[in-house]
Order: sequence, then C-alpha cells, then structure tokens
Amino acid sequence: MDEQQAGDSLPSKEHHEGAFRPMSELINAHEQSVDITRGGPHYGEFIEQVRGLMDRVRLSSPSDELAVETIGLLKQLNDKLDAAKVDEWSTPNWTRHDLPGRGNITLPPFVFDHVGRDGVDARITFRTFHLGGNNAAHGGVIAIGFDDILGMAAAVYAGEVTRTASLTVDYRSITPLHTELKVRAWAERREGRKIYVRATLHDGDRLCAEANALFIVLKPGQP
Repeated sequence: MDEQQAGDSLPSKEHHEGAFRPMSELINAHEQSVDITRGGPHYGEFIEQVRGLMDRVRLSSPSDELAVETIGLLKQLNDKLDAAKVDEWSTPNWTRHDLPGRGNITLPPFVFDHVGRDGVDARITFRTFHLGGNNAAHGGVIAIGFDDILGMAAAVYAGEVTRTASLTVDYRSITPLHTELKVRAWAERREGRKIYVRATLHDGDRLCAEANALFIVLKPGQP
C-alpha cells in the first residue's frame, strides 16, 4: 500500500477538533505523506519479538520456578517500557503502514497487496497466539482482522474517516493457523454517510469466512 492510499483513511483538519485521532502529525500525514518512521528502524523487529512472546505464552505451561523467574523478567521489562509510553495518538501503529498489521499487536499481522476504491486485497496469517482450538484460528480474532481490513476498504472508498457501525461474520470452514490466507474487501454501495462493505477470507480456493459490515462516515469533530 502506498502512502497516498494510506493517507486516505486519516483525518483532515476538520476532524482535528473531534476525539478521533486529534493529532497534528496525522493531519499533516493526510495532507502530505504518511510518516512511516515513527518508532524508528527497529520498531518492526520489536513488534515481532512481542508477537513471538505472545505465541509462546499461548501454549506455555511453566513450572513454578520458570513462572517466578519469568515474572521477574517481565516486571523489569515493563518498568523499562514505562519510559517509552506515549498517548494513543502518538504510538507508531497509527502510521506504520510498512509493517504487517501496521505493527499493531492487537491485530493479526496482514499486508496489503492492493488498495483502491474498487476494494482492497490483503494477505493475513493467524499465529499461535490466535489459536481457538484444534489448530484453528479463534473466531473473534478473525472478526478483528475483518474489521480492520473492511475499515480500510470503507475509508478509501469514501475518501473520509469512517467508524464501524455493525459487523457480521459467517464462518464457512476451518481457518488454519500459520497459513498465508487471502482477504478481499470491497464497498458495495454508499447511502448518505453509510458505507456498506463485504469481505471474504480464503485458504486457496476454500472459503473460510465472509463478512458484511456497515461503516459510518464521521462528521467533522465527531468522535
């Protein structure tokens, strides 16, 4: 995804007075170019190591000794990270479109292959942390992935900032872990401020899940 396409989903000056991403840096990103340097050159590896920790914890059954040792190490690490804490508008994962899932550990990692008003194409991989059961991705995590990718499709289609109003996911077959899956999301129509969007998730030719959603174009100043 190029910087101009990413900028389409960011707010303009009119949204600065509201509660939605009210940061001058993001306004500048919309009007100039998206800043993909926030967090520095090692931010991507930093996030990858955090994801790796999450994966390991998901299937961990530590001994008492290991649990106590790990708790101590994590406390030390958390103390160090307190020094790097910023508000939500200053965190890199608003703008790091060069990283899977924008470097947001809340999201399953995905990358965009195409972004346009005709829709978006992405590749997403669910990891061990996203396990639901029997080596399949948790349905709630699938919905999270759909929500973010559908939001991109809605925002680029509208050329304005949008927010999720409703999201329905139909699970058609097992969604595997550790497999690069394809997501296609597109806007079907616009009615006033309402953007109706759809998406599919495929493992090769097999349909894993599909989603229907309604996004609302925010008014200037609307949170």
